Amino acid sequence: MEARVAQSAARLARQENEIKLLTAEIERLKNFGCLGVSPSLEGLRDENAKLKYRLNFLQKSLQEERSKTAKSMININSRLQEIFGAAIQAAYPDLENPPLVVTPSQQPKFGDYQCNSAMGITQILLKTKEQKVSPREIAEKITKNIPANECIEKVEIAGPGFINVHLRKDFVSKQLSSLLINGVQPPAVGKRKKVVVDFSSPNIAKEMHVGHLRSTIIGESMCRLFEFAGYDVLRLNHLGDWGTQFGMLIAHLQDKFPDYLTVSPPIGDLQAFYKESKRRFDTEEEFKKRAYQCVVLLQSKNPDFIKAWELICDVSRKEFQKIYNCLDITLIERGESFYHDMMKDIVKEFEDKGFVQVDDGRKIVFVPGFPVPLTIMKSDGGYTYDTSDLAALKHRLCEEKGDILIYVVDSGQSVHLQTVFAAGQMIGWYDPKVTRVAHAAFGVVLGEDKKKFKTRSGDTVRLIDLLEEGLKRAMDKLKDKERDKVLTEEELKAAQTSVAFGCIKYADLSHNRLNDYVFSFDKMLDDRGNTAAYLLYAFTRIRAIARLANIDEQMLRKAAREEVVILDHEKEWKLGKCILRFPEILQKILEDLLLHTLCDYLYELATTFTEFYDNCYCVEKDRQSGQIVKVNMWRLLLCEATATVMAKGFDILGIKPVQRM
Repeated sequence: MEARVAQSAARLARQENEIKLLTAEIERLKNFGCLGVSPSLEGLRDENAKLKYRLNFLQKSLQEERSKTAKSMININSRLQEIFGAAIQAAYPDLENPPLVVTPSQQPKFGDYQCNSAMGITQILLKTKEQKVSPREIAEKITKNIPANECIEKVEIAGPGFINVHLRKDFVSKQLSSLLINGVQPPAVGKRKKVVVDFSSPNIAKEMHVGHLRSTIIGESMCRLFEFAGYDVLRLNHLGDWGTQFGMLIAHLQDKFPDYLTVSPPIGDLQAFYKESKRRFDTEEEFKKRAYQCVVLLQSKNPDFIKAWELICDVSRKEFQKIYNCLDITLIERGESFYHDMMKDIVKEFEDKGFVQVDDGRKIVFVPGFPVPLTIMKSDGGYTYDTSDLAALKHRLCEEKGDILIYVVDSGQSVHLQTVFAAGQMIGWYDPKVTRVAHAAFGVVLGEDKKKFKTRSGDTVRLIDLLEEGLKRAMDKLKDKERDKVLTEEELKAAQTSVAFGCIKYADLSHNRLNDYVFSFDKMLDDRGNTAAYLLYAFTRIRAIARLANIDEQMLRKAAREEVVILDHEKEWKLGKCILRFPEILQKILEDLLLHTLCDYLYELATTFTEFYDNCYCVEKDRQSGQIVKVNMWRLLLCEATATVMAKGFDILGIKPVQRM
């Protein structure tokens, strides 16, 4: 993120330079008469007007850029990397791409951050220049070349060559004040890139099950993160809404509801309807033949068959939307059917470029490095998932102009997707050095027996049942804590929804998505440890501190502008630094797409706050009367800064906190 702030600063400098040049050019045009030149007066006026317009535009955009940069949170880690990068460059100007390693210190005695580049430089000097220099000597040379800056108080060399960095307290205090005044603002992103995220993607005529939970939750959270960072995000639901299964569904619909064209069929349970049609397809030869005929008529866009297809899709769509509403998910539907008309051109393009081989009537494409070919046309002339995925990839790259494409799809599809991406590169649709195309893979959801999560009867768990069970258990938990006696009915309902859906989301997001995870309501609703229940309770307690001291939002805003955030106590200092690590946490996730890092950070922030609150009085009361004697406003500001960052973290994770719980 800090790199993008640097880019913005460079762009500001370029714009300022252009403004100077344009101003000089306008002055030159004004003085044309004095130079004895007589160009067309009208042309001169036009040129002058254009230059003035350009000047006004640049001045306005410069002002906006400055405003954004001033309000943005600084990524301290990136700022330190810039400083140490400059120091290493000055100390060793001949080194190309020297290692730059800056990390937060794990223990206070080692300072606030550490630069561990000296060891790496030792190895490079030995290999490339055959110079044997100790890491400590290199560390000393780096520290002597650290440029003047606003954030480092002092540096110390420890052990074999670690550079311990101590931050300036006034720098941290100013950053906290800026956060309180401006809110949590992302660093300016430079050119606004477009991100296309493919997630959720259930199949029509089948109910969403626990397997769809991870893609839906992870994808939504990724979209929220990129949107917060200032990207233009397109959220796509790649529904399975096309294919041979619709032949048997339409044939069954015709038999069961022959007047479906005039009377809307009462298909309540689409899952049962699907099972009935599948049983007939597997056991009745005549029905099977008719199902294949229905597919042909559907793909040839016969109006009656399109109407039947739309009816089936609408029933599914309504069921999916119930789940999306519960989980606060926003998507644009763009299923396989959207790409159907593009598939013919996809096949032709691969043929024209000589990539197609014919194998037993099938048209296949071998991609270097992948043993299994893509089948882009079946022997009967039909298309496959490979064809539709290639069509989707091309549309997202060439029509949507996506700079970053993210597919939130289970790990089992990894080889397939990597083959499709490689085929896109091979045919020239994108250059991976310019466009990022990523598979955000995830593991499966396991039951407490460590096997695939199933019902007792062995069926796949329906997602709607899981969400309803979550609501029930959340209410039981709240009643166990007797919250129903202190909250209004409306507050209790809000707390139930917040805890139920927040805990389900957080349990997923707090695990590394690459791993399988065990689904356990008991663990996720536990208000101890790294759970949403613990964080939500912590958040409401933090928000209540100022309220119970009779300090309202307006008073906090005034204090943020006028008070200095004091960081003299070691727990104040620890909390202040932890709050300001938020931008570097987000930057890491933008790079590796691993959202559990944000969950770990929020848990660390909450526990660091608890340490601070236990050791530093925010509100001092008379022990006898309980009356407020003193309000330490700078500490209330630390409470407010903590809550502000937690609220933004919750928002990115798709969790809705409540003021009272």
